[in-house]
Amino acid sequence: MLNDWAEMTRAYATQLKDLRAGISDVMKGFSSTAQAALRANALDTKTKELLSLGIGVATRCDPCIAFHAEAALKQGASREEILETIGIAIYMGAGPSVMYGAKALEAFDQFASPSKAT
Repeated sequence: MLNDWAEMTRAYATQLKDLRAGISDVMKGFSSTAQAALRANALDTKTKELLSLGIGVATRCDPCIAFHAEAALKQGASREEILETIGIAIYMGAGPSVMYGAKALEAFDQFASPSKAT
């Protein structure tokens, strides 16, 4: 196991509370943007979470991978959809995205089956 992705989301959630307290106006604006961006319109929320995961892989953002792998699962994403998302991220982000794609798959698998995290 490369990372404990559930623990990563818990640890970052704690840090994000401090950030929200310190720059509340900025974080309220970011939260509003996130809610508006993820709202189902022409694309459903699951698709938007898959896009977010792919961008997290391509930009090499571990916490983004953790939060969006979990959110994609909660929106009903399958492992096959995660793999196709990683494929697009690799296409767009080249070699580094291959390495982060492995992280994204591990994150999804851990959230889908918590027993794999042990």
